[in-house]
Amino acid sequence: MPRGPKGEKRPADVIGNAVHVMRIATGEIEDTIPDDGKDPAAKALGKKGGAARAKSMTPERRAEIAKKAAAKRWER
Repeated sequence: MPRGPKGEKRPADVIGNAVHVMRIATGEIEDTIPDDGKDPAAKALGKKGGAARAKSMTPERRAEIAKKAAAKRWER
């Protein structure tokens, strides 16, 4: 059975997935999100870090980084 982005089991076929969603919607089963084991405080700081880094950069530097990233993506 395939796994979702958090490692949870998900049905492989479309009909099985539809039945799974219906069971969650009707309350027959619970859709639980597994704990990823990360510290909530560290996750909150991680979310702030990218915004703080972007805020401290000049627009020219951000454009330079974006161009470099785009070039790497198109390299493939």
